[in-house]
Parts: sequence; C-alpha cells; structure tokens
Amino acid sequence: MLQAAYAGPYRRTFARAQRDEDDLFLMVVVGEALGVPNPASAYTVELLPAVYDRVHDWHRRMGLERSPLDDVGCC
Repeated sequence: MLQAAYAGPYRRTFARAQRDEDDLFLMVVVGEALGVPNPASAYTVELLPAVYDRVHDWHRRMGLERSPLDDVGCC
C-alpha cells in the first residue's frame, strides 16, 4: 500500500527512466556488435544474445527502419 502511495504519481516517470536506461544499455551492447570501441567489451559481447528479443523495439524507438545488426533479422 505504501508503494502505491509513494510511487503512484511518479509511475510514468519511473517507467520512462527505466526505458531510457534500457535504451542506453542496448546502445552499448549493439554498438559493441557493430565495432564501436567500448572499454567494457569483454562483458557486453556476452550479453548480446540476452537482448536479441528487445532489439526490434529499441531500433524502432531510435528511429531506424531496420535493425543495425546483420544477424538479427527482426523486420
């Protein structure tokens, strides 16, 4: 009940912040797959298979018609 009272008015703000954070994470992971230099590359390459299902929504929000990854055929 306290969760609803405190977070209720800000639920939309929290959801947008979470989506923005997820977009940043996907940009780093996809950037690594495209060859963009990344200091944490050893960790992000391992995460790419875990985010394949979210790449379609991400590239649509970023304004890309097709997926930037050749091996992810989502469109």
